[in-house]
Amino acid sequence: MSETINVEELFASRVFTLGKMKERLTRQVFAEVKRVMEQGGELPLSTADVVAKAMKDWAVENGATHYTHWFQPLTGITAEKHDAFVSHPDSEGRMLMEFSGKELIKGEPDASSFPSGGLRATFEARGYTAWDMTSPAFLKEDATGVILCIPTAFCSYTGEALDKKTPLLRSMEAVSQQALRIVHLFGNREATKVVPSVGAEQEYFLVDREKYLQREDLIFAGRTLFGAPAPKGQELEDHYFGTIRERIGAYMKDLNIELWKLGVTAKTQHNEAAPAQHELAPIYESANIAVDHNQLVMETMKKVAGRHGLTCLLHEKPFAGVNGSGKHDNWSLCTDNGVNLLDPGDTPNANIQFLLVLACIMRAVDTHADLLRQSASDVGNDHRLGAHEAPPAIISMFLGEQLDDVVKQLVETGEAAHLIEGGKLETGVSTLPDFEKDATDRNRTSPFAFTGNKFEFRTVGSADSIASPNTTLNAIVAEAFCEAADTLEQETAQGKEFELAVHDLIKEYMTRHQRIIFNGDGYSKEWVKEAERRGLPNIGSMVEAAGTLTTDKAIRLFEKFGIFNRAELESREEILYETYAKTINIEALTMINMANKKYIPAVVGYTRTLADTVIAVREAGADATVQAELLGEVNVLLAAARKALKELERVTAEAGAMQDARAQAFFYKDTVKEAMEALRTPVDALEMLVDKKVWPVPSYGELIFEV
Repeated sequence: MSETINVEELFASRVFTLGKMKERLTRQVFAEVKRVMEQGGELPLSTADVVAKAMKDWAVENGATHYTHWFQPLTGITAEKHDAFVSHPDSEGRMLMEFSGKELIKGEPDASSFPSGGLRATFEARGYTAWDMTSPAFLKEDATGVILCIPTAFCSYTGEALDKKTPLLRSMEAVSQQALRIVHLFGNREATKVVPSVGAEQEYFLVDREKYLQREDLIFAGRTLFGAPAPKGQELEDHYFGTIRERIGAYMKDLNIELWKLGVTAKTQHNEAAPAQHELAPIYESANIAVDHNQLVMETMKKVAGRHGLTCLLHEKPFAGVNGSGKHDNWSLCTDNGVNLLDPGDTPNANIQFLLVLACIMRAVDTHADLLRQSASDVGNDHRLGAHEAPPAIISMFLGEQLDDVVKQLVETGEAAHLIEGGKLETGVSTLPDFEKDATDRNRTSPFAFTGNKFEFRTVGSADSIASPNTTLNAIVAEAFCEAADTLEQETAQGKEFELAVHDLIKEYMTRHQRIIFNGDGYSKEWVKEAERRGLPNIGSMVEAAGTLTTDKAIRLFEKFGIFNRAELESREEILYETYAKTINIEALTMINMANKKYIPAVVGYTRTLADTVIAVREAGADATVQAELLGEVNVLLAAARKALKELERVTAEAGAMQDARAQAFFYKDTVKEAMEALRTPVDALEMLVDKKVWPVPSYGELIFEV
C-alpha cells in the first residue's frame, strides 16, 4: 500500500513564501518588503539585512549550507554559483553563519563566460545579478547538499540585459502600464496593476537510461540522428491518454512530490500522442514565476528520471516519424482586483471592453507575426513546426465559430446583434447527463488559439525557455494597448463620446487585421497559399526568424517600452546564429563519429559474414542467390553511406572555417543539414537489413516501447 502524501503540508515546504516571510519579519519590515514587491522601488540596505538574516535562518534550519543567485542567462537554461554562509571565525575559532543584505541584493558572476553576442568581450568580465523580489527564494537539494536559491536578473556592467528574466520583467511592467490605461478608461479605477498570467504545458519523452547511454546522438544532441522507424509508431493512437505504466507512474509520483515542495502547481499528467511521450501541466500564475517554475520543471524532470533508471528527453524532435514535443504557453491578462481581460463573459458581443482587448491583440499579432514566430524558434523546433504534428510556422489566430462570427458582424455592419450559442450535447444514453456545450470547438492546428478566457500559444518548443515568447507577447500587446489608449484619450478630449470612439476603434482594428484570423486546417497546403495571398509571413526556420529582431519595426517596439535597446537586440540575433551553427555542428560531428566508429565497422563486419556464407553455401553445392543479393544490396548502401560520410566531413569542415555568423548559420541550414540527411538515409536503410545482433545501437522500437 502506497504511503499517504499530505499535499497541503508538502506544497511550498521548500519555498520562502510570503507567509514564512511574514512569520519571521517585524510587521513594519514585512509591510515595506510587500510594498516594494507590489509597487516597485528599492529596499534600504538596513531592511535588506533583516530580510537576508530571516531568509538565511530559515534556509539553515532546513539544512542549507550555501546560497546562490539563480539566474537565466542566454543559454536558455539556468545558472548558479554556490557560496557558503560561512564567514571568518570569531576570536574563539567558532565558525559563524552569516548572510548580509548586500549579498542578497547583488551578486557578481563572470559576464564574459556566458553568451552575450558581443555585449561583453573576454576581458570585460564584470556582470551583476540583482535579486528579483517578485519571485520567492527556494531550496534545492541534491548531491551538493541543500542550496538556498535566490531568483535574480543578470545584467552587464554597462547595464544591458544578459539574461531572459530582465526583459521579461520590463515587458510585464510595460503591458501592465498600458493595460491599466484601457482598464481605467472603462471605469475600473480600483485596479493598480495588470499581470500577465501564464500556464506552460510541458511535453517530454522518457527512455531507459541504459539504452540512452548506448546512443551518442541522444547524449550529445538530445535527439536521434539515425534510426529506422519501428514496426509500430503512434498510428493506432493507443498511447494518448492511455493507462500510465507502472514505471512511468512511479516517476510521475516522485516528480509531483518534488515539484510541489518547490511550490510548482503541477496539476495534470497524462500520456501524450507518441509512444514514450508524456505531459505535465501546471495551474496558471504570474508570467515571471511561471518562467522560473518551468525552468524548475525541466530541471526536476531530468533529475527525477535518473532516480528511476530513466532519461528525460526535452528535445522537440527526439525521434523521427512520431510526434515531437511542444510547450503550449497559455497566456492571459488579469487586474489585481480580479478581472480577467480575456474573459468574454456570457455575451461577448456586448462586452465592449473584451472586444477592444481582442481587437488590440488581433492588431498586435498581425503587426508582429514575425516577432511572435521568432520568439518560439529554436534549433529543435525547426524539426517540429509545420510537420503535421504541431502548429504551422505561419502565425495566425483561432477565435472559434462564436467569436469569429462576432468579428464578422462588427466588420460588415458595425454591430454584433446576435450570438452563436453552444447548444446542448445529447449523448442519447438515458443514464448519461445532457449538458450545455461550448459555443466553439478547439483547433489543434492553430499556433495562437483563443480557448475560453486565454490565448494558447502552441508554437513554443519543449526545450525552450518560455521567457522569450512571453516577453514578446507582452511587448506587442503593450504597443497595441498604448496606441488604442492614445486614440481614445485624444478623441474623447476633443469631445467624441467614449462609447462611439471605442466602437469605431474596434471596427477599425478588426477590419484592418481580420486577415490574421484563420479557423481552418493549419496543416493544409491550401492554407499556405491562402496565407501568402493574405500577406502573412511564412518563416520556415530559426535562422530566417533571427533577423526579425533587428528590423526597424522591432527596434521601435522594444525601445519604446524600454524592453530591449538596439545593442541588446543585435546581440540576441548574433547569439541565435551562433547557437544554430554550434548546435548543427555538434550534430554533424556526432553523426561523423557514429558512422566512422559504429555503423560502418558493424556493416563491414556483417558483409564479411555474408560473404563467408555465400562461399560456404556454394561450396556445399546449394543456391546462394539470396545471400549474394543481400550482400550486394548491403554493399550498395554501405558505399552510399561512405560517400555521404565523406561529403558531410567536407562541408562540416567548410562551415567551421566560416567567420560571418549569419552566413555560417545559413550554410549549416542549407548545406550541412542536407548532407546529414544524405548520410542518415543509407544508414537507416542498412538498419533494416543488418542482423540485429550486430547493429551497434538500440533501435527505435527498443527506445520508445521498452520503457
